Amino acid sequence: MFRHSASLLILVASTLALAGCRNDMHNQPRYKPLAHTTFFDDGRSERPTIEDTVARGQLRVDQARYTGKQNGKDIEYFPIQITKADIERGHDRFNIYCTPCHGRLGDGHGMIVSRGLRQPPSYHDERLRNAPVGHFFDVMTNGYGAMYSYASRVPVDDRWRIAAYIRALQFSQNAPAELAQQATPSASSNAGGQQ
Repeated sequence: MFRHSASLLILVASTLALAGCRNDMHNQPRYKPLAHTTFFDDGRSERPTIEDTVARGQLRVDQARYTGKQNGKDIEYFPIQITKADIERGHDRFNIYCTPCHGRLGDGHGMIVSRGLRQPPSYHDERLRNAPVGHFFDVMTNGYGAMYSYASRVPVDDRWRIAAYIRALQFSQNAPAELAQQATPSASSNAGGQQ
C-alpha cells in the first residue's frame, strides 16, 4: 500500500512539474528596442509617444523647482520650504556627494585634490557667495566644468537641500562682523552674571 501511495504521489508531482514547464513565456514574440519591423507601416518597432501625454513622474509644471531657473535665469529663492530638518538633510547629502571634491568646509580641498585631481572652486569665493541659489541647483543637475551631473543620483528636493546647506556653510564662514559681536557675550555681562 505504501509503495502504491508513493508511486501515485510521484506521478502527481511529475504531472504538475511538467504542466509548469511551458516555453510560452520564454519564447514569446517581441522586438528588440529600435529594431526594424515590417509589422508597422513606418518600419519602427518603437511606437511614438502619444501627443499631449506625460509619463508617470514626469510632470514638471514648476519650472523653478525642477530647473533652478525662471525665464532662463538662475532663481534667487528656494522653490521649496526650507526647515532646519531640510538643512540637516542637505548637510548629510553634502557629506555624501560633495565632500570628496569640495571638502567638508566647502573650501575645495576634498580628498580628490590630495590625489592630484583638479581642485574645485571654494564656495567661499566672492563669486559663489553672490551666486543665486539656482546656480548651485543647476550645477548639481547639469554639471559644470569637471563636475558631472548628479541629476540621476540626487533627487530634486535633495539638491535644493544641499544648496540650502551650502548657503548655511557660506554664511558660517563669512558672517558679518557685527553679527558675530552680537552673538559674543561681553566681558562685563559675564562678570556680572558670575557672583
